[in-house]
Amino acid sequence: MNMDARDNRFIGCTSIFIFCFLLMNLTACGGNSILMSTTSITPPVPTDTPIPTSIIVDTPTPVCIDGLTFLSDTTIVDNSIVNPGSMLDKQWLVQNSGSCNWDSHYRLRLVDGDALGASPEQALYPARAGMQATLRIVFTAPMDAGSYTSEWQAFDAYGIPFGDSFFIKITVQP
Repeated sequence: MNMDARDNRFIGCTSIFIFCFLLMNLTACGGNSILMSTTSITPPVPTDTPIPTSIIVDTPTPVCIDGLTFLSDTTIVDNSIVNPGSMLDKQWLVQNSGSCNWDSHYRLRLVDGDALGASPEQALYPARAGMQATLRIVFTAPMDAGSYTSEWQAFDAYGIPFGDSFFIKITVQP
């Protein structure tokens, strides 16, 4: 092979290498697109579009954490003796111990025992994070004598339980 053929091949390889290097840098930097065809290469056309000097990154909103801490029974202490069929206005003092505010998507659900005439799902009292709230459910004592427990739990908007459970525990006597 003579020197001219080697020089032409070297120049051809070098040109392709430089073109590929420029192409990779232009596409990686968000430069103008380069139109390629099998017959010709169209160089990029300069524009007046400014090149950004800084990148703005959206910061995701921090996820809050749900929490409920039982504080005390405010009505109907545990093991209270009640009459058959009597209305029971049960209230619990709790604290929203999480960082999420409770809104209309939060629920209370029966998780164990007897519903005692109450709907097995209730609205959770709205409370801002860190605040105390009084939860209230109106029950009806069964007609049959015996001991009854109704245990409840808070659930978030996705149906995931959280926090302390709380309950009413009564004894029905005629």
